[in-house]
Amino acid sequence: MERPSLEFNLVSTHEEGKLYVVDSLNNLNKLNVCPAESQHSLDEEENTGGTGESMAVSNTRNQCLFFVTFILTLILSLALVSFVIFLIFQTRNEVDQISSRLLSEKKNIEELKKLNNIILKYLNQSRIKE
Repeated sequence: MERPSLEFNLVSTHEEGKLYVVDSLNNLNKLNVCPAESQHSLDEEENTGGTGESMAVSNTRNQCLFFVTFILTLILSLALVSFVIFLIFQTRNEVDQISSRLLSEKKNIEELKKLNNIILKYLNQSRIKE
């Protein structure tokens, strides 16, 4: 009679050892495969009985985070493009102003050359008369 109970205890101990090995392998796999943040969600899933509710919440949270990040990236890109367009128009206006100044200065220089030539002619004529 004692023999069957002893075998039963050995079988029970052997199965507990298998469960311990399986749990250890699962924990090792979680540490190697999953980052720290997802480890927390896996622990929550084990606590909830593995119903998948935490996975659905995690997926929804990840999608929401992705969507918010995407929208913020679009807004930032739009702001940068608007700023670049503004700078292009400002630069074009400045170049237009500088070119108009250069044209007016060129006209002034030509007028000064004409005046200089007239003065030189007058001086040359006055020297000849003396």
